[in-house]
Amino acid sequence: MKQADLIWMNGALVPWEDAKVHVLTHALHYGTGVFEGVRCYETERGPAIFRHQDHLDRLHRSAGLYHMPIPYSLEELRAATHELIARNGLLSCYIRPLVIRGAGPMGLFPLEAPVDVVIAAWEWGAYLGEEAKLKGCRVKVSSWRRINSDSLIPHAKATGQYLNSVLAKIETHEAGYDEAILLDDAGHVCEGSGENIFVVRDGVIHTPPQTASILDGITRRSIIQIARDLGYGVVERDLARAELYLADEVFMTGTAAELVPVTEIDERPIGTGRPGEVTCVLRGTFDDVLHGRNERYHEWLDVVNVGSVAGEGPVAGEGPVAGEGSVAGEGSVAGEREGAGEAASGSGAVPLRAATP
Repeated sequence: MKQADLIWMNGALVPWEDAKVHVLTHALHYGTGVFEGVRCYETERGPAIFRHQDHLDRLHRSAGLYHMPIPYSLEELRAATHELIARNGLLSCYIRPLVIRGAGPMGLFPLEAPVDVVIAAWEWGAYLGEEAKLKGCRVKVSSWRRINSDSLIPHAKATGQYLNSVLAKIETHEAGYDEAILLDDAGHVCEGSGENIFVVRDGVIHTPPQTASILDGITRRSIIQIARDLGYGVVERDLARAELYLADEVFMTGTAAELVPVTEIDERPIGTGRPGEVTCVLRGTFDDVLHGRNERYHEWLDVVNVGSVAGEGPVAGEGPVAGEGSVAGEGSVAGEREGAGEAASGSGAVPLRAATP
C-alpha cells in the first residue's frame, strides 16, 4: 500500500496525514459505517474507474439499509473521486469511499450522530498477491459461518459486518492458507472473506445465489455477464461443500482480488492443481475489460479527465483560488451542513473543485 498525498473528507481535500476522526466517532464504537472497494485502471484513454456508477449506487443502497442519509449526490461523489485521482496524480489505484456515523451522542441509537463521508485512493497491487493471481491460491473452509439475514444485512457492505470475515481470515492465515471460504447457516458454500466464489464442472459455471447470504459483488455480476457472452453456461444455485472438492476448477472474484484461481481447498487439489481452462479464459478477458482493451465493455469504464483538474486549484495551506471552491457548481461544500468539514478542518484542507464529468 503506497500512501497518496490527499484524501477527500466531507467536501474538502486534506493531506493524507491530516485525515482524522474523533475517538468518540460512533462508527469506531458500534461499526456504523458502509463502504465500497473500487478500482481505477490505466487505459489508453486515461485512468478509468471500473463500474463506478454501480459502486456508488451500492454505497447509497447500503447506507439506506442502515438509515444513513448521505449528504452528497451520486454525481458529487463521482466528481470528488475524479478530483481526488487527478490531484494525487494516480494512473491506477484502489478507491475506498466510506460513509460513517461521526462523533455525536454516545449510545446505540445512531440517528443523532452526523453522517461523515470520506474517499481515499492509493496504489494497491493484487490483494492476494501477483503469484496467487497467476498460479492460484490455497484456500481453507473456515469454521466460522457467514452472517445471515436473520441477524444483519448481508446485501449491505457495512463495516461492522466485516468482523465475520476478519475472524475467518485470521483462522485460515494461521493455518497457512491464502484465503477462507465461509459456509452459510445451512452449510452451503457462501463466499470468501472478501470475494465471491465460482465452481466449474463439466464446462458449466456454478455460483451461490443471493439467497445464500452473499454480497452481490459487482465483479461477480461482471464475470457472470462476460461468461455468458463467451457462451458459457452460468447457474446460480446452492452448492454443497463437497462440490468444491469435486470441481474441475474453482475461482474467486472481487474488486480487490480481481479474478483469482483456487488450486487447493483443505489440502485437496482442485482439478489438475493448476488454473483451469475456463478460469484462464475468463481471467484474460476480464483483464482486457479492466484495461480498456475490449470495446464491448467500454461502458463499464468511467474515464478520469486528468488534464482538466491535475495541478489546478490550491495546494495545502495556500487557500482557495477565487471561484474554485465548489462541487458541481454549488459552492463550497465543506461546512455547509451541520458538522460537515469538522473532521477535515484545520490547516491543510483544500476546497474541492468539481472534476469534469
